[in-house]
Amino acid sequence: MFRFQITALFLAVLPLSAQAEFSSVAGVLAGGTEWETPYYLINSGQPGPTVLITGGVHGDEPAGARAAEQIRHWRIVKGRLVVVPRVNVPALTAGTRHMPGVEKPLLNLNRNFPRATGPNEARGELARALWSLVEKIEPDWVLDLHEGFHFHQINDASVGSTIIDANREEADEIIPRMLMSINATISDQKKKFVRLRGSANGSLARAANAHLGAAAMTLETTRREQPLSFRTRQHRIMVHTLLAHLGMIEAGTPNLVTPSRGKSLLRVALYDAGGVGGNGPRQLETVIKEIKPSFTWRISSEDIADGALQQFDLVIFPGGSGSKQAAAIGAEGRAHVRNFVEDGGGFVGVCAGAYLAAANYKWSLAISNHKTFCEVREIPKVGRKSMWYRGKSSTVKMALTKAGKEILGQVEGTIPVRYHNGPIVSPANHEGLPGYQVLAHFRSEVARYETQKGTMVDTPAIIASNFGKGRVLCISPHPESSKELRPLVARGIQWAASSGKN
Repeated sequence: MFRFQITALFLAVLPLSAQAEFSSVAGVLAGGTEWETPYYLINSGQPGPTVLITGGVHGDEPAGARAAEQIRHWRIVKGRLVVVPRVNVPALTAGTRHMPGVEKPLLNLNRNFPRATGPNEARGELARALWSLVEKIEPDWVLDLHEGFHFHQINDASVGSTIIDANREEADEIIPRMLMSINATISDQKKKFVRLRGSANGSLARAANAHLGAAAMTLETTRREQPLSFRTRQHRIMVHTLLAHLGMIEAGTPNLVTPSRGKSLLRVALYDAGGVGGNGPRQLETVIKEIKPSFTWRISSEDIADGALQQFDLVIFPGGSGSKQAAAIGAEGRAHVRNFVEDGGGFVGVCAGAYLAAANYKWSLAISNHKTFCEVREIPKVGRKSMWYRGKSSTVKMALTKAGKEILGQVEGTIPVRYHNGPIVSPANHEGLPGYQVLAHFRSEVARYETQKGTMVDTPAIIASNFGKGRVLCISPHPESSKELRPLVARGIQWAASSGKN
């Protein structure tokens, strides 16, 4: 048996001013079981449609879950918004499409809802819990957020980058608008979204349409070659277009809205788009989870261009390529980042992010008064090579300074840390920028060429400085890769966030 809570949905309609209280958990599905997951109610206090949004039905499709988690913070002016951000928590945790540990016929949660021509009965504990919620709230619209493995126009075996509707007349007017809004952000014609008709039998959307008469859609982004923040934004754009069409949100309302800071909540923007490589974003998310209370939302270059940073306390640029990150966010985005930090926002740059913060490139942010060892030298029998490249990932040693121990923690002696071509820094002596404080030094080095030997030992591994009202932390190696060093990174993040913005 499962516990089902729904009482908040039937409370008396309250004034619009009381809405914020209803963006917290309204109830729990499948409470007390391994499938337990919260749902949320945003009640405008004004008559209007009821819209249900679900994400994370399939665990290997995280963008929908992340978008739904963000959408639940939107302020609506008409009707009710019910959001189940992480429907299938065990599958999301495992990163698998199917439900872990269930019988084969029940593996695909999105085939366990009532079939169009069958009895009005869902199969399995989780599907029954979610379907019971759907029946009780009687939604006018259902949006189920998913992801495909490829772009449908390139590979029609996938439904990626499509809007799939259940053949309701109500959708005929809005779907073209949704397609127009999302496709305006996509330059490649073959990666644009298209409409498909007829949801799969046994899916949530098909069941809601067949048994409850709801206008239901499955929104499918594409996982292939697109960062998570970009796909999440695509979901938000499509949902935003529908809610605006229904008059549930006001014109000009941003599609990315963070919760209010309240009780020292740390709001972290983690860049994960062009120029970011490897597992840095995932590892940094793990670090930030240990900071209570806090939350992390991945952001794209498009989010930065939209001015989304103003809603955060800190931005983090992980490893990858500093020049490619700079190119991806563009001149306008770089100006947004500089203004954010100057106004009191925190900045943490790890490896590539530390290159981005430097003052010696045309493309860099110049928010930290350091330059990088990147000159080109002639290597005998090799040719001219830039000195920033030192080879494959390896382990080096670093040691904290007295100032570093005060900020990052009392870690004594030399510390092994992963290094992968992070910047070798020295003062840039840039006029108008304050100097930096060294928090850690390298005590060993990596050298690919003879001319690099002796240029890394005793140089700064971690530096800290101010830029305007904000704080800047630049980390050359990758301490976030080591479980033992993640508390050190967490303390650094908290220091950078404790700036004039807060």
